[in-house]
Amino acid sequence: MTSSAHVIKTRLPNPPPPAEVLLRTIHAALDELKAKDAVEIDVRGKTSVCDYMVIASGTSTRHVKSIADEVVKNAKQLDCQPLGVEGEREAEWVLVDLGDVVVHVMLPRVREFYALERLWTVGDQPPEEVSETADEDRS
Repeated sequence: MTSSAHVIKTRLPNPPPPAEVLLRTIHAALDELKAKDAVEIDVRGKTSVCDYMVIASGTSTRHVKSIADEVVKNAKQLDCQPLGVEGEREAEWVLVDLGDVVVHVMLPRVREFYALERLWTVGDQPPEEVSETADEDRS
């Protein structure tokens, strides 16, 4: 009795798109669903988790979930599968991990409470220069 061999065909995954292409796609998804106050933060050199974070707000839990779903849909069109999506059930804060870019979509009150922009941009601004009048006061 002979049996035919089963051939399993596999293909290597395509390399992920460059971060700039992914960022443009994410911003297009955010614009499409009218996300509020979208901010892009370059976190290279601050964390090894990702290169960029994009933070945006939705007006309701349904809006937050819809925005996150649109980001995932647009990323998949680039053949970029999300590494993870967290928070969809409650939809107050949905995190979409796309590798080089992590997207946070939040309700405004949650965004204000956690203040991720402030957390990830501490030290980015150069220190303010001391004015000459302050120097004179010390003399």
